[in-house]
Amino acid sequence: MTVNEEEKTVLTQAELAHLGEGTVAYLKEIDSDELRGKFPGMPEIAPGTKLWAVFAANGQPILLTDARASALAGAIQNDLTPVSIH
Repeated sequence: MTVNEEEKTVLTQAELAHLGEGTVAYLKEIDSDELRGKFPGMPEIAPGTKLWAVFAANGQPILLTDARASALAGAIQNDLTPVSIH
């Protein structure tokens, strides 16, 4: 290997999907209009309501709350490292 060559690790889509699984939780402010697709079976919530959602690294919903602090606490309580997404 020369000085300009780099060793690269290539992840498959399946490996990428599981990256951070069991260790990372994503916190996102979510509008009630987005809930149906992400939280199937949710009861009706007033349009425009802002909530905080916690998702597993693979996108699986974990928790829904009305306060960022509660979302953060829920992630930490489940031994997950919280990361904010926009």
